[in-house]
Amino acid sequence: MRRAVVTSLLPLCAYGVNIISSNDDGWAEINIRELYDSLTSAGHSVVISAPAENQSGKGSLDATPTALRDPCEFNSCPAGSPPYGFNASEPRFNYVNSFPLTSMKHGIDSLAPRFFGDSPVDLAVSGPNVGANLGAAVFFSGTAGAATYAANEGEIPAIAFSGASGSQTAWNVTPPAYSPIYAELATNLTNRLLASDQPYLPKDVWLNVNFPEVSDSSCNNVQDFEFVLSRIFPAVPLVTPDDVETCGSKRLPIDIQVMATKGCYVSVSVGVASTKLDASADAQNVVLEKLGGLLTCLP
Repeated sequence: MRRAVVTSLLPLCAYGVNIISSNDDGWAEINIRELYDSLTSAGHSVVISAPAENQSGKGSLDATPTALRDPCEFNSCPAGSPPYGFNASEPRFNYVNSFPLTSMKHGIDSLAPRFFGDSPVDLAVSGPNVGANLGAAVFFSGTAGAATYAANEGEIPAIAFSGASGSQTAWNVTPPAYSPIYAELATNLTNRLLASDQPYLPKDVWLNVNFPEVSDSSCNNVQDFEFVLSRIFPAVPLVTPDDVETCGSKRLPIDIQVMATKGCYVSVSVGVASTKLDASADAQNVVLEKLGGLLTCLP
């Protein structure tokens, strides 16, 4: 049965958790700052550790950070700045002059102890990316690279968020309409997951979440959106094992199909972090049960 969900009315999780936030668009891109504001408003303790520059398409590359020869993106730090840095007025905004994976690693290994003390990192989030990350794009996506590192090497539940709307936008301008919408949607899904029992996700599992386009005429309110459990890659007939049974089928729609369906459907795919391939039906079932009434079926 199809269930319509008013996402803005979803309950917040019972308590705030410690979150490391990264992306591949850069620490000064507006989407990561909007998500920070939304998650902290929901009661979470968040630290940003993201690239100094736009590092889109860098996948799971990793390299020792170096000093900046040029200014950070949007002149958010001067030329000659050190390999690691932070915003003087908000030390929880940190840059790393390297790749998204390296930035996530720095956040987990170095920043988390500084800000969270002996408390663990409960969750890692990446994005919302400027542009969708569907299908084979996850192999090249730095957004996915940061999230899968956290889930695999860091053994931390991780979610990658991406949105079809937008372009590179500085943190210090009026937010475009899509940015706060994506941030609130990401927070709603995050809170739903965190309201479940630990572990929040199975070991070596991550979520790849894609938001559709926001326009003046459609998908311009959080209440318009519905979440659909999906696959990253098409199933191979007679080869790919069944998915979790839901919506009257043992085969989930692929994320591209969800995004192409008329309406405001958000794809939520369950992946294996170490391979970036689709997770098993058992892992999908864990997510299905945890997200509960948040999920709906395609028409």
